[in-house]
Amino acid sequence: MIYFIGAGPGDPELLTIKGKKCIDRADVIIYAGSLVNEQVIETRKPEAKVYNSAYMTLEQVLKVMEESAGAGLSVARVHTGDPSVFGAIREQMDALDKMGIPYTVIPGVSSFLGAAASLKKEYTLPGVSQTVILTRMEGRTPVPEREKITELAKHRATMVIFLSVGMIEELCEMLCTSYDEDTPAAVVYKATWEDERIVRGTLKDIAGKVKEAGITKTALTVVGNFLGDDYELSKLYDKTFTTEFRQGTAKS
Repeated sequence: MIYFIGAGPGDPELLTIKGKKCIDRADVIIYAGSLVNEQVIETRKPEAKVYNSAYMTLEQVLKVMEESAGAGLSVARVHTGDPSVFGAIREQMDALDKMGIPYTVIPGVSSFLGAAASLKKEYTLPGVSQTVILTRMEGRTPVPEREKITELAKHRATMVIFLSVGMIEELCEMLCTSYDEDTPAAVVYKATWEDERIVRGTLKDIAGKVKEAGITKTALTVVGNFLGDDYELSKLYDKTFTTEFRQGTAKS
């Protein structure tokens, strides 16, 4: 059996219990070494074979999976964060389907969730934003025209931009076509890792601060007024609001 495992954002304790159990008993481990914290696989069996997919092609990864499955071995395919977000697992799953090799997916904590925890912020604030856009800038991997940063910025929702901190100046220029230049922004480098760093600012000055900090990769850029302090209180705990479980009181 092949197990696709979300390894979490970095902190090895943010690996799910289910994911850890699969890694600990796996005969073969293929992990994304460029992003996954190696501490995540430290508790593996001494005899487990380990492959770092950062040095492998898709064909090489699939060959290891096919040979291992054919030998009746358990394979842990370990991805960073949650594999459904910029994880490139669809192509692997489709290939396994064609080969008739069974697999399962174990979700993980995405880095955008780890970043919110580190920032101590909530992406969806009443009266501010109820929408979170996860995206990336166009680089060597293109994006559809309708998903260009300038198009998405028109919503002025909470935005989390992956894989783009190396183009932070251009990113801010594109965001400012719709967002105010005073809109709060933050860059979280290696969220939840021991060497995590956070840079805070606005769309006007965040690029300069990030350049000064020397951050060029492995970071998320988050933008939106959720980073500010003005918002409405939730109806969920409003004493005048009736829910399925609680009767609200009359407003005085």
